[in-house]
Amino acid sequence: MSGFVLGVDSGGTKTVAALVAPDATVASLRRLPSLDPTADGDWAAEIASLAAQVGEADLRSSAFGLPFHGEVDEYTEAQIAAVRLHFPQKPIIENDVRIAFDGAFACGPGALILAGTGSMAWASLGEADSPHIRVGGWGDIFGDEGSAYWLGREVLTLLSRHIDGRALSPDFAARMLAAMGIQQQQLMAWCYGLESRRSGIAGLARHVTSLATDGDEVAGHLLERAAAELSEQLTAAWRLCGGTAPIHWSYAGGVFNAAAVLDHMTVRLGTSPTLPRLPPVGGAALRAARLAGWAVDDAWVDRLGTALRTALA
Repeated sequence: MSGFVLGVDSGGTKTVAALVAPDATVASLRRLPSLDPTADGDWAAEIASLAAQVGEADLRSSAFGLPFHGEVDEYTEAQIAAVRLHFPQKPIIENDVRIAFDGAFACGPGALILAGTGSMAWASLGEADSPHIRVGGWGDIFGDEGSAYWLGREVLTLLSRHIDGRALSPDFAARMLAAMGIQQQQLMAWCYGLESRRSGIAGLARHVTSLATDGDEVAGHLLERAAAELSEQLTAAWRLCGGTAPIHWSYAGGVFNAAAVLDHMTVRLGTSPTLPRLPPVGGAALRAARLAGWAVDDAWVDRLGTALRTALA
């Protein structure tokens, strides 16, 4: 085996690209803006920039996990065209949650719940003819329940209701507004003045986690509600792919930085999660390595997981 493979994972707020050698070491790790076609910014130019950064590397194959891929035909076609233009080695192009699924289970069976800026469940029994089932992922307008954006939107609703006197949450409101660095009369200006409303609102989830960790009951209840929404998506995906109890599940995304979400889900689902074998970008690198014809086994996957977690730390 020789050369390198490129794995790319892009979510709602950021992109990670890893150039991986045949021995599963990470030759380089790059962080780029999101390649979300619905967000501000020129996502196609970012793909061209990545190709320029990879430069003269002996690239054997690549795999991309992209937001909205396979969901909206117009975006999917544009993504395929842009990636193939700059990476002509027959790249794999998938939805970013499918790539995260491949990483979590090293392309084996299971059900993944991803809760980052958005949310979606993905499940498969892992056989060659097994269907891949996705549940959720309908976007921030009428979906993405349990995601960071959903949590942020719920925060804004609670704050507005408190300010109006409809449902008072004085302790939570005071703490959250202080974390946001604003006074209550500035709430609307804060929201509608955001340069990137999607990522800005999703960023409030970090404050929810912090407040819940400090014992705030309202924040803790928000995390419990998020866990309920995510569990529902996961259970539906596992059932629809033909899975039987107990559910074999794993997770990805920043919402799970809140240990309480995993704890609540474990209680609801009746079983503990499996730790992801690879981070999402590792799922892309694994798919690319297989496409390149490299002999990848469990030991290779474990080495890649260690290398990527070190690089991402």
